[in-house]
Amino acid sequence: MTPDTAVLDNPAYHALNNAHAHLAERSGRVVRYRTDVSPFFALPDDPTDGDWSDVAVLAGPGELVAPSALRTPPPPGWRVVRHIPGVQLVAQTLLDGPDDEAVILTPRDVPEMIALVEDTRPGPFLPQTIDLGTYLGIRRNGRLVAMAGERLRPPGFTEISAVCTAAEVRGQGLATRLIRAVAHRIVERGERPFLHAAAENTTAIRLYESLGFARRSDVVFQAIRVPDLAGRGSSVR
Repeated sequence: MTPDTAVLDNPAYHALNNAHAHLAERSGRVVRYRTDVSPFFALPDDPTDGDWSDVAVLAGPGELVAPSALRTPPPPGWRVVRHIPGVQLVAQTLLDGPDDEAVILTPRDVPEMIALVEDTRPGPFLPQTIDLGTYLGIRRNGRLVAMAGERLRPPGFTEISAVCTAAEVRGQGLATRLIRAVAHRIVERGERPFLHAAAENTTAIRLYESLGFARRSDVVFQAIRVPDLAGRGSSVR
């Protein structure tokens, strides 16, 4: 059965209410990942002022939040401090396959994974981000030099994320190999790979399209400041 692509309109929300429910914190209809896993918050498709109050409960006054797939502006008093246009791509004619050099990364590898992310800046990676799914890496002379893994898992899909390569080994096709290897694991589960990229990262987008991904939609990555007095009196569970 072909999965319903409508879940990709709000992938974090559907992931946190399904495959990643064990990683979720909730207040009302609002869900977010544990703070050591991911910065993403997810609101329903039709957020109300009450939902935004629940965001404030989960985050705390004055904190920054990263709502996923937000299609309406926040209420007055909520300040957008970062606004990055992006694109969402979904596998169409993907050539996937395992890679003999790629190894499954474990919690013991997290310090090296964080160091690689800090050097290459593919996106947020926290101490327990590895709990989101399987991450594969390639080592050279014992050092982790490239990795890619799984992030959001809305029903029928898995996002490929944290694709990064150390500067000294770029141009060797390691990212391509790891994307194909991660995709292979996803396809073997009967799911469909997808991913996100900043719109200005045309090099990455061209790579993804060459591997068989096609643009599905435009997205926006945002960071929003919670008002100091928002949402007092609600409860978190």
